[in-house]
Amino acid sequence: MSNKEIIRALRLTASLLEMDDANPFKIRAYTGAVFQLEKTEAPVAGLPKADLLALGFTDSMAEKLIALAQTGSLPELDQLRAQIPPGVVDVLGVKGLGAKKVKTLWQDLGIESLHQLREACQSGQVAQLKGFGEKTQAAILQELDFKEANADKLLFAEAEPLALALEQAVANSGLVRQVALSGQMRQAAEVVDTVQLVAQVDQAGPTAPLRRFLDQWPGLRPTEADSSPFAWRGHLVDEKGQPGLKVEVRLTDEATYAGTWLLTSAAPAHVARAGLAQPARTGQHLTEAAIYQAAGLPWVPPELREGGFEIELAQQQKLPTLLEMSDLRGILHNHSTYSDGKHTLAEMAQACRDLGYEYLGISDHSQSAFYANGLTADRVKRQHEEIAALNAQLAPFRIFKGIEADILNDGALDYPDEVLASFDFIVASIHSNLRMDREKATQRLLRAVANPYTTILGHPTGRLLLRREGYPIDHEAILQACAQHGVVVEINANPWRLDLDWRWVRRAIELGVRLSINPDAHEREGYADMRYGVLVARKGGAERAHVLNALPQAQIAEFFRAKRP
Repeated sequence: MSNKEIIRALRLTASLLEMDDANPFKIRAYTGAVFQLEKTEAPVAGLPKADLLALGFTDSMAEKLIALAQTGSLPELDQLRAQIPPGVVDVLGVKGLGAKKVKTLWQDLGIESLHQLREACQSGQVAQLKGFGEKTQAAILQELDFKEANADKLLFAEAEPLALALEQAVANSGLVRQVALSGQMRQAAEVVDTVQLVAQVDQAGPTAPLRRFLDQWPGLRPTEADSSPFAWRGHLVDEKGQPGLKVEVRLTDEATYAGTWLLTSAAPAHVARAGLAQPARTGQHLTEAAIYQAAGLPWVPPELREGGFEIELAQQQKLPTLLEMSDLRGILHNHSTYSDGKHTLAEMAQACRDLGYEYLGISDHSQSAFYANGLTADRVKRQHEEIAALNAQLAPFRIFKGIEADILNDGALDYPDEVLASFDFIVASIHSNLRMDREKATQRLLRAVANPYTTILGHPTGRLLLRREGYPIDHEAILQACAQHGVVVEINANPWRLDLDWRWVRRAIELGVRLSINPDAHEREGYADMRYGVLVARKGGAERAHVLNALPQAQIAEFFRAKRP
């Protein structure tokens, strides 16, 4: 079992114990183990008891972890699950509903499924329960709508390895001339519901050998009713045989391969506005570039094929030279063990340097983020002293002194000016009171942007893809304010965030707002997320000149100096 799977089991145990009115100390034993696991880098499955004790787990919990890793279950969890209907566990997964509230819904209204929960909300029964009310009921309905709309979808980062494995399996089948991912994967959509491939085969149609291969591949389940002679359709399935992402494999010959690849890797609006069409069967093998050329346009990168600004730029022969990973010179907005990170400041810095970057921006949480061990003014001073020592040791690599300062409820930043002045740069982010209307959220951000100490506006909407919607903001007003005050806007590269949304990247560029691609890394491995931020920037048409951390060390140091009041 992975650490994440173990964490899920422990969290569920804690929730079910709370529903069972168990001893609070017993509940805290499980929540404490979850906290410890989240801080543990190495997989714990298979570790001997002595090693688990050394990691800080109690004797009793170490034995539970060993049993869980060996058997895949916990006797206590199995016993608790046997006492409640399976659907109640699904209700526990609804954001905003803790164990106590779920127990009330179950016992007072007999709610044992998400469907029953929706019906009870729609009929107004939930609002009448003590401790709920109209606002809670509306929030539950909104969350249920969100969950339903995102069912059977995965983050790009989660879907990509599955898609690549399928592509490799088809390529290795010996039944195709060539095969490539298309659709949402090739366009780098932030959320994926379908894996599409285009395969050139010698024999297409309903009897194609590739169709039989796909029918029999262990990770797939065909959907005959949705398939057609030249398109195999089905689902990826998990180890339990449960269907997940949809899959579509287009079967083509040589003449239609490039056209099919292009047409399935572009939004309908792009195809229509660009005047693209599947070329006639001339017997000549065409490329995507040749198809664009026939429409009087240069080849358009697949990330841009959304039917928006790229059409005019292509018509004017002014398509951007899109940002590449190799353009980035440093990584800003990262966390260490000073707040809620897994690795020390020295470990984070050395890993960043080893990846070939010139600088690291450390921006641990500020003091109001007590849940994340936010830094008091005294601890800020200690961190700055360590940064100075590490900079002397790691030169010419440099650590810049940053902080992720909470934007408080009134829009103020989370330190007095004398503390804010001690940093090289400040990432201003909202982490609390997220249930705001558009006006409140916008005004809160506008005040933070106007603060002369704000360098970067962090994850502007606070969204977590497939988990929660962001708070609504007036993007135009925020971006204009950033342009006015010289504030950089973050593209948070964590796959759950990807915020600023790519749909607003182009507007930021038009207004002259600089972007900063940051992984919000809480461990060394988090640096790899930079790639997803680059994909977001590319979808918005960003070039190297638009990105703050594409500046070399000396220039970004000067940028920080010039920005400070």
